[in-house]
Amino acid sequence: MSDSVLQVELVAADRLVWSGQAKMVIARTVEGDIGILPNHSPVLGLMVDGVVDVQTTDGETWVAVVDAGIFSVAGNRVSILSEHVEMSHEIDLEKARRILEKAKENGITDNGAAHEIRRAEARIRAVEKAK
Repeated sequence: MSDSVLQVELVAADRLVWSGQAKMVIARTVEGDIGILPNHSPVLGLMVDGVVDVQTTDGETWVAVVDAGIFSVAGNRVSILSEHVEMSHEIDLEKARRILEKAKENGITDNGAAHEIRRAEARIRAVEKAK
């Protein structure tokens, strides 16, 4: 692998969601957004529910939604490990909007409801960003 390329893997608990070469990866950690370019120093971080943006070496942009998980960078390899990973093209935008609206109507009464709202918002952002 070239020193100017990242090998990226987006991994859910039940499957490898996406793997490929990239020029840049952007993800949200508990400390804020982080952008990774080739030859980045090693990083191990905790991700929050949000969007991951992968800019491939082919000039494509892949956008995914992740739950909280682990973000690891070492030797031009980026691993994103999360319970759930969903690519933006797999998301039904109208369904995500309905879920968000219903969750907001029901109010935030516990951590589960707050998580559902954050996830719905992330799914909508991912689809809109991928357009």
